[in-house]
Order: sequence, then C-alpha cells, then structure tokens
Amino acid sequence: MLQYLDTFLTVFHSAFVLFVLFGWAHSKTRKAHITALLLTFLAWMLLGLYKGVIGYCPLTDWHWDVKRALGETGMSGSFIGYMIEHYLGLSFSRSFYDAITAGGLIFGSMMSFVVHRKNRKTRSEASGQVA
Repeated sequence: MLQYLDTFLTVFHSAFVLFVLFGWAHSKTRKAHITALLLTFLAWMLLGLYKGVIGYCPLTDWHWDVKRALGETGMSGSFIGYMIEHYLGLSFSRSFYDAITAGGLIFGSMMSFVVHRKNRKTRSEASGQVA
C-alpha cells in the first residue's frame, strides 16, 4: 500500500509542479492555476513561517514520511532536488534547488499575470469597438 501511495504522491506532486509552471497556458485552466499559485504561496509563506522553513511544502513533507516508512533515507529537502537526483542522476546544492524551485513559481506567476493583462486589454479593446 505504501508503494502505491509513494507512486501516487510522485505523480501528483510532479503534475502539480507542472501545473504551477504551465497552467496559465490554456484559457480553461487559468482560474485553477491562480488557485494553485495561491495555495503554493500560502504553504511556502504561512505554513513556512509556522514550520520555520520558508518554502515549506506539505506535499513534500507527506511524501517524505511515506518514503521513510518504506525505508528510504537521504532524501533531499527539496522535491525538485530529489527528482533531479533520483531520475536524472545529477546532484547540485540545496541553494540551487531552492533557486530553481522559486524561479519556477515566479515564472508561473509572471506568465499568469502577463496572460491576464493581455486578455483584459483584448476584452477592453473589443468592448470599445462594439459601439
């Protein structure tokens, strides 16, 4: 059962990360993308302050609990770091993993903002041409 939970958390967490990065790209997922961004920011900041670690992710915490129960040790503090090390066989510093993780969140947020502004401007221009 734990093995299935480990696989589920790997797939779900990976999909969530990809959604945070690229959920802005399709018009039908933009509202859900903003929700995902807000949940991520809240976890990183509010839960992070409570846990004493800015950038805290409950998914990583839960996933690492499952991995420890399966006997795995030496996991990176970062899900992104773990994925890079485990699946690509590469190893970088924790600060590098933190930087690319934060950079990904910033990228997803900025792209969402840009798309929202562009759509707002397009709707505004279209409504002005109707008259």
